[in-house]
Amino acid sequence: MATLKDVAAKCGLTVTTVSRVLNNRGYISDETRAKVYAAMEELNYQPNEVARSLSKKSTNTIGVIVPHIRHPYFADMISNIENAASKRGYKIILANTKGTNHKEKEYLDMCTSNRVAGVILFSSSVQVSEFTKSNIPLITVERFIENGTAAVECDNEQGGRLAAEALIKAGCKKLLIIGGVSESHMPADDRFVGFAKVCDEKGVSYKEITTSQDEFDSLDYHALLDGALNLEDNFDGIFASSDLIAAQILQVCGKTGKRVPEDIKLIGFDDVMISRLTTPPISTIHQPIKEMAETAVDLVIAASEGRVVPKRTLLPVTYIERESTV
Repeated sequence: MATLKDVAAKCGLTVTTVSRVLNNRGYISDETRAKVYAAMEELNYQPNEVARSLSKKSTNTIGVIVPHIRHPYFADMISNIENAASKRGYKIILANTKGTNHKEKEYLDMCTSNRVAGVILFSSSVQVSEFTKSNIPLITVERFIENGTAAVECDNEQGGRLAAEALIKAGCKKLLIIGGVSESHMPADDRFVGFAKVCDEKGVSYKEITTSQDEFDSLDYHALLDGALNLEDNFDGIFASSDLIAAQILQVCGKTGKRVPEDIKLIGFDDVMISRLTTPPISTIHQPIKEMAETAVDLVIAASEGRVVPKRTLLPVTYIERESTV
């Protein structure tokens, strides 16, 4: 079985340098890092993670806890977190809670027992008071908790404003916003706040319909949308709080004979792949998923190294115009 000395000899570096690469300590050039990884692969060298965790009090592993892996937003975010972590010499442990409280607690306990460097948490309901006593960095994404280490959010209120402004500019007079989950409060609720402010400023009528936890868990909003689009309000502009909901609005419109964008202008939120695959493609609020993922990983690493990190990071969003509003 290959040793650390074998790896160092293979790539012509000192054992200390190879150790710094494995433990992600100090500055290491991309060339040196690539040389070490190539030698490890050729020699089939497997680092002793247990021994490393005992010496460092943590591993080069980041726990990622999400409520969904099928949802396009979370799938995209997970992929970007894994890429960002890998570039920095870290691996991820992925946990899918499906919104179940006891699972969330179990996964936080698992992260503690596995001596992770930190946890990136997306869940909306898990109670973290006991976990925070472990002194493991807890970075929340699109959620803010007072006893967390840091939070990363997009500017949801700005997104709501941009959506309302785009629909009004497109000539819409009666607007509908399909909002977040009624049973929980999240930063995403600020999308409605921004949307409502613009409508009030412009004197444009609007209505909000909230979704349920069951709909979020099943990712099926068709029944809700059937009812909303059969109302007598004759909405001519809709802002959906996710591209997934917007795509299902297109399906319901097709079934009821309403045309997008001729009869109804439509805007989603997230700018995930599904928004580009529908007919017509969906105008949307671009959430900087890649930047949010990289920021969350950087915050975990910085906090695990004892550095001071900002309590809250807010990243801007942008409006992407496609054929659903033109």
